[in-house]
Amino acid sequence: MLSRFAMSYERLCRTVVMIFVVNAAMVFHTLFGAVLVGFFPSIAAAHTCYRSWLLDEDRSWTVKHTWKTFHRAWKQELASANAFGWPLGLCWALLIFDYWVVNWHDVGGHIGIAVSGALVVLIAVFGVFTLLAWVLRSNFEESGLWVAKTTMQMVIARPLSSLMITLLFLLNVWVWYTWPGVLVVFGLSIPAFLSSIVVYSYARLPGMDIHSTVSGAKTPRYTTEGK
Repeated sequence: MLSRFAMSYERLCRTVVMIFVVNAAMVFHTLFGAVLVGFFPSIAAAHTCYRSWLLDEDRSWTVKHTWKTFHRAWKQELASANAFGWPLGLCWALLIFDYWVVNWHDVGGHIGIAVSGALVVLIAVFGVFTLLAWVLRSNFEESGLWVAKTTMQMVIARPLSSLMITLLFLLNVWVWYTWPGVLVVFGLSIPAFLSSIVVYSYARLPGMDIHSTVSGAKTPRYTTEGK
């Protein structure tokens, strides 16, 4: 029993170190890409790392292996991740701006309250959509439109997956608020990790199973071509 506990504790520690290294790599590569060019490829590379880790037989990754996996993915994602991420970013900017206008300006009594409530719901749904979209994109070699369409279907057709992502993200925000140091040390790497875990556990998508033992490092992303 002690041996099993020691092994589980070691795996937990290695996982925590991996999440920290991914966050450090995200910060470094975002700055290396002058933020505007490097941010979205860093998000994509983080999800690629977690995809490979989840599908790997040996999940005891070293710091060097994690960094090399991230850096290789980041270089490959420079163009495609920006093409996918910037439309998402613009949608977020529009939603936040609309919410700001409705809540900090007089837009007309009950109508303003109704619009504000609708925007809150829309922001929540789009938040789940965004978290799911990056996970799907890292696993399926398809166009951005296909990823967006499939993700929206998942938000509706996989309620347990959507609920788990929402609850874990809210818990993560609470942890950030309570212990700001967690945000500094692990940053956006935690939401990416938790979203990947949820999708591999509950989404029931082809080739995405947390119990899978095929090697993710050598496995290409899946494609729906011909299906």
